[in-house]
Amino acid sequence: MAIGPVPWLGPLLLVSLWGSSAPASLLRRLGEHIQRFQESSGLGLSLDTGGVALPKEGWLEQPLDPFNASDRRSFLQRYWVNDQHWTSQDGPVFLHLGGEGSLGPGSVMRGHPATLAPVWGALVIGLEHRFYGLSIPAEGLDVAQLHFLSSRHALADVVSARLALSRLFNVSFSSPWLCFGGSYAGSLAAWARLKFPHLIFASVASSAPVRAILDFSEYNNVVSRSLMNTAIGGSLECRAAASAAFAEVERRLRAGRSAQAALRAELGACGSLGRAADQAELLGALQALVGGAVQYDGQAGAPLSVRQLCGLLLGDRGNCSSPAPYRGLRRAVQVVTHSLGQKCLSFSRAETVAQLKVTETQVAGVGDRQWLYQTCTEFGYYVTCEVPGCPFSQLPALPSQLELCEQVFGFSASSIAQAVSQTNSYYGGQTPGATQVLFVNGDIDPWHVLSVTQPLGPSESALLIPNASHCLDMAPERPSDSPSLRLARQNIFQQLQTWLGPAKKSQVRGGV
Repeated sequence: MAIGPVPWLGPLLLVSLWGSSAPASLLRRLGEHIQRFQESSGLGLSLDTGGVALPKEGWLEQPLDPFNASDRRSFLQRYWVNDQHWTSQDGPVFLHLGGEGSLGPGSVMRGHPATLAPVWGALVIGLEHRFYGLSIPAEGLDVAQLHFLSSRHALADVVSARLALSRLFNVSFSSPWLCFGGSYAGSLAAWARLKFPHLIFASVASSAPVRAILDFSEYNNVVSRSLMNTAIGGSLECRAAASAAFAEVERRLRAGRSAQAALRAELGACGSLGRAADQAELLGALQALVGGAVQYDGQAGAPLSVRQLCGLLLGDRGNCSSPAPYRGLRRAVQVVTHSLGQKCLSFSRAETVAQLKVTETQVAGVGDRQWLYQTCTEFGYYVTCEVPGCPFSQLPALPSQLELCEQVFGFSASSIAQAVSQTNSYYGGQTPGATQVLFVNGDIDPWHVLSVTQPLGPSESALLIPNASHCLDMAPERPSDSPSLRLARQNIFQQLQTWLGPAKKSQVRGGV
């Protein structure tokens, strides 16, 4: 059942995938900050639309348990509509899927669906993911409710939304529906085509980590390589400086209470650093800060690029008050926390657990509890640095990250490992076997190693963009975009031409 559209005035949030301890929280807020910046800067949606109609907000009444017809409980799922380019009822529908955060009107006003819609006269719809943003069931977020939060439930929502919205907007039976998404939502886009090829005509999956993994040590392998990548401002010296900075932090953590107190003040650690678990929270947040510089490198609104981070780590070596890499890391913390409007980089483990146990709906939150639940029950994605050659701290180790699932939800480590294996069995991991799916990745994005980066067949295509970061292909176009990024966007356009046929002659393709 669809509930009529109303005007919108809220933000679009794009968040990161990492599990929900201190590092995850920081990366999620970096993603949110970047999205807000892009919308407010004029690169994305602006409220001063110059006569262009704002997108419409609507609500669908969805079954809480789509797999049990006798369960009559429901929740309201938010969607957005941009129909300004829709030219006929048999035109295509571009469905932008939401992921692990709020989905705002930018989902239908920017990125691939909105950019490509004028070319084919498409209707653009954005569908917020259940249990995120404003699409949270009224009963809250206790474990009994979260039982209805999974990628499979989200895909069932896609199916019922497609049917309901087709009726609401009188979309022709012959109209092709194409899914778009980035990060976890990119995986959903690919899986929607995989599981429902009779309903979803094709999909573009950007930075989609389709392989679930318990111990995601490869994340920091990519971060390490990227810190040495001269094309984005890295160097061997930068990677060595990052390693030295972390070694100095660990040395100071071992040096006693006075040194720990100084670290708290200098690195924004709120809470004692006397316990190993609290130290791991700080070290994990510092890893996320460096990883975030790589993951979001070159994106409008990112507090630090790789080039800027390396400049700080290799800064003034003439000051002997403390080692240069440590001073650079301290300065990087200040830059990031200031940009995010945060006083603290990390909190105590006990406070982290307490926050994740809150079951009341928090509209202002970005879904930390919900996403932790999904990592515990489906995906893993726990970033570690325990393999030889990793330049950061070995803390937080995998057992402490798995323990968070037990502390918050009561899940055992063995159940998490089994859930990850079942996810890959159900979807196929990095060989999903879906046709008419285009996977798009950047090779400095740490998540690309869990995606499809090479074509798997004539109808399962892949683009790997040199020196591009997470979901960069979806970002608003800028004059500073690299030739390889521009070429990738042209290739996406050409792939849609292959699927949908030539663009309308009356439309002029701009930008890509």
